[in-house]
Amino acid sequence: MIHCYKLGELNIVLDICSGSVHVVDDVVYDIIEMYENVEKEEIIEKILEKYASDEEVTREEILGCFDDLEALRAEGKLFTPDNFGEMAGTLKERSAGVVKALCLHIAHTCNLNCSYCFASQGKYNGERALMSYEVGKQALDFLVANSKGRHNLEVDFFGGEPLMNFDVVKRLVEYARSIEKAAGKNFRFTLTTNGVLIDDDVIDFANRECSNVVLSLDGRKEVHDRYRVDYAGNGSWEKIVPKFQKLVEARGGKNYYMRGTFTHANPDFLKDIETMLDLGFNELSMEPVVGPEDDPLSLTAEDMPIVLEQYEKLAELMLKRHREGKPFTFYHYMIDLKGGPCVYKRISGCGSGTEYMAVTPWGDFYPCHQFVGDEKFKLGNVWDGVTNKEVQGEFASCNVYTKPECKDCWAKLYCSGGCAANAYHATGSVNGIYKYGCELFKKRMECAIMLEVAKTLDAEEK
Repeated sequence: MIHCYKLGELNIVLDICSGSVHVVDDVVYDIIEMYENVEKEEIIEKILEKYASDEEVTREEILGCFDDLEALRAEGKLFTPDNFGEMAGTLKERSAGVVKALCLHIAHTCNLNCSYCFASQGKYNGERALMSYEVGKQALDFLVANSKGRHNLEVDFFGGEPLMNFDVVKRLVEYARSIEKAAGKNFRFTLTTNGVLIDDDVIDFANRECSNVVLSLDGRKEVHDRYRVDYAGNGSWEKIVPKFQKLVEARGGKNYYMRGTFTHANPDFLKDIETMLDLGFNELSMEPVVGPEDDPLSLTAEDMPIVLEQYEKLAELMLKRHREGKPFTFYHYMIDLKGGPCVYKRISGCGSGTEYMAVTPWGDFYPCHQFVGDEKFKLGNVWDGVTNKEVQGEFASCNVYTKPECKDCWAKLYCSGGCAANAYHATGSVNGIYKYGCELFKKRMECAIMLEVAKTLDAEEK
């Protein structure tokens, strides 16, 4: 399977199953597009007709292009057959029972009242609650006991707003550090915060203990303050931005990222990214809101072309700044063309419900934070482990090859079948697909690949 597209003045050909990326001229691009479905002589005639005014495009040159394409096919770099389907289930079975990450819902409460919050202002459609030290400690013990030979373990302090239970966060990190050496483990902590409660103590702790910090900022003040308000209806932008700047400066501008959400109110989200850059932030993410179609905040069909154009303009801006020596990172454009995810990851996806689970303040397990509160997805708890094997089995068997809609999609080994939660909320099945999200993802991948190719070509020219 191949995918051909033009972007950033480049003709790009992706060989999906080998991961090879080719940059070609117009003639080769046109040949490749017809190569598998049109007879050779007919292709030659079509090319000669199209480029009749170009004296360099001769029959001999075209035949040489065919020879080059056949050589690439023989090397397994073009028109590579898809042989991954047969191993999809087997690969996931090999990692069964290995838990590598937990999302600790340290606080089911929040000091902001964001109208687009998937977590219902931190309550997850339930009661407000704070995780006790005992529950968190048991969760960490469960992770150690069920991680088998895995050395690095990931723990995300999440909410609601986790800093509303900061003392327990600190105690849990202290406990983890006290056991990791004897257990042969290395804990890597992430803190996700809206920034309201950041102070010097939080900054010192984050810099000392957290491998990453996720900071919630939607960009422009008027955009951010439209929805990210406190319970009195006051915007939070002016309160949190100076705190974020102080924290990021203290971290040396690394190991953090700004996470924004764009909605129907601001499909022109590039302006929000530019605002964050002006504020001194260079590690950025802007996520499309996901909600019911009748929600006034949800992205519409009319928003789609605007958003797709924004992604292209973002890639252009990133390339421009890279060439000027002022690069920045956009989370969704982080892609490794030389190595990239292993085959297992490409096929199996994020591992929600199997390798990764969310833990509520009461100690209940859910496949991930987006399923918390939906009782039918409760997997078990930190004391008894996973007891709902049927639901876990549903997630364990879910991969890109179990989704019929993904069969002929060029992006399937980049998205690994997409987000199970988004699929469920859009279709009622974790094996479904969120079609709107698919279109956005494919555009992001095209932009990300173009960006990396352009930077590689720039480096080769130096």
